Amino acid sequence: QVRLVESGGGLVQAGGSLRLSCVVSGRTFSNYAMGWFRQAPGKEREFVAAINWSGGRTTSADSVKGRFTISRDNAKSTVYLQMNSLKPEDTAVYYCAAGDRGVITSTRYDYWGQGTQVTVSS
Repeated sequence: QVRLVESGGGLVQAGGSLRLSCVVSGRTFSNYAMGWFRQAPGKEREFVAAINWSGGRTTSADSVKGRFTISRDNAKSTVYLQMNSLKPEDTAVYYCAAGDRGVITSTRYDYWGQGTQVTVSS
């Protein structure tokens, strides 16, 4: 069983930064591509960023390009999302996900964390 645990969320002012972490246990972390998604109240879950197994390939949503960076440390079984220049519209629950379909932007990942709340005040 694969378990994903996110951390690092919180309340931040607009323009501030946060770094989310997601620790994966239960299977070999480097077997999986990883993704970050977010879901705001009343909205569907949306893609934020994804990274392949080695970290050599990443992709991100247009809404976060230039502000958010996804990275991973396979030795620590951890994927990160560095979020800079945060905006109120970034407020959401952020989820990490693991899957073996490569870098994909859909929600077709196999495993999901429980989510961490990010709130950006104006």
